[in-house]
Amino acid sequence: MTIRTRFAPSPTGMLHIGGARTALFNFLFARHHGGEFWLRIEDTDRARSTAEATQVILQGLDWLGLTPDAAPVYQSTRAARHAEVAHALLARGAAYRCYCTPEELAEMRARAVAEHRPPRYDGRWRDRDPAEAPAGVAPAIRLRAPRDGETVLPDLVQGEVRVANTELDDMIILRSDGSPTYLHAVVVDDHDMAITHVIRGDDHLTNSFRQLQIFHAMGWTAPAYAHIPLIHGADGAKLSKRHGAVSVLEFREQGFLPEALCNYLLRLGWGHGDAEIIPREAAIDLFDLDGVGRAASRMDYAKLSHLNGVYLRAADDARLVTEVAARLGVGDDAVVTARLHALMPGLKERAKTLVELAAAAAFLAHRPVPPYAPKVTAQLEAGRAMLAEITPRLRETAFTPEALHTMLAAFAAETGRKLGEVAQPLRAALSGSLTTPPIDQTLAALGRDEVLARIAAV
Repeated sequence: MTIRTRFAPSPTGMLHIGGARTALFNFLFARHHGGEFWLRIEDTDRARSTAEATQVILQGLDWLGLTPDAAPVYQSTRAARHAEVAHALLARGAAYRCYCTPEELAEMRARAVAEHRPPRYDGRWRDRDPAEAPAGVAPAIRLRAPRDGETVLPDLVQGEVRVANTELDDMIILRSDGSPTYLHAVVVDDHDMAITHVIRGDDHLTNSFRQLQIFHAMGWTAPAYAHIPLIHGADGAKLSKRHGAVSVLEFREQGFLPEALCNYLLRLGWGHGDAEIIPREAAIDLFDLDGVGRAASRMDYAKLSHLNGVYLRAADDARLVTEVAARLGVGDDAVVTARLHALMPGLKERAKTLVELAAAAAFLAHRPVPPYAPKVTAQLEAGRAMLAEITPRLRETAFTPEALHTMLAAFAAETGRKLGEVAQPLRAALSGSLTTPPIDQTLAALGRDEVLARIAAV
């Protein structure tokens, strides 16, 4: 049997971080078992589904490197098949037509609430003669759910979960306008797509009992289910916008690397010993559902930022130059790009995100302009005479890191200064900051003409 998983988002909003983790777990499980990972866009809610949201989902998955093994399946294109199965259930006697009017259903709900009962359908058309149907009322089709016993779900994360069938009413599978309901469409699609494992958030656990009843009524083999706990904010509440970035593409804009985000999400609810840094290939080798915990995970942005810093320092310099140049808007400037290449090894040592990296590198693209921070201004004031004194030597020295290092050390020794007393005013003048890569490398990256111009400017 070929293992096949699916990620099935609804394009009614962004691809949030919980959905991204679900997609990652489905992808890794399929790859670990030599299977396939599919994507289904569940756009049956035509009123709320948008093309823009679909594109955000596709872009997010592409950025994360979670590439499906087949073209996306759009649920909205399969309405005829969903209706076909609903009528097959009707022919089997496993479903029936319900002629309740909206007013009757509203009255039914109101009575249940008044009597402190769950607002379930009371089954009034379950065994009634269709000849009694009122004129002009288009029927819905409801599943004839079992009333005795239990529905049992052997969940691969939660363990065996049971619900009494008396807790589940006869749900609608085909509305009176002929459109399928979500719970019914998902079952038909999972069957037709030969999905073997459904890995999704545990907020879908209740849905699974209803969906199992459709599988059983059709005589189909249900997939194995694994319901993973949700992600909460640091305060323990359900993750929302008030906790910071929740969209995958927001994380991209905030300067996180996709491999770092995937590594973080992998460890958010799944563990393998004490390992923290787990690249994609290692994750594929290690991942299985027995490592998924049952408790909700808490989003920790400080930990994510730390992990992102680890991946930044390991990232290819040329890739980071491209990313930073794009953020600074200088991708076509060969001079600035060369400066970025020269200093990237030092710049990336201090940054935790691409945003921080771009901010630290901005002085390479734009000549600093006052006002400076007070500490920077203080260095310039204290070092003004020194800057004038060292300028002739900068005109004469070869602009290589080695030659500049030798000159700076000699200048400091000859003038009775510490090297820091030379380097810090230079940093302030060149970058508008007191933090740069080694000063000899910074000087060499900017070049003689730019260095002299910046010193003259202050």
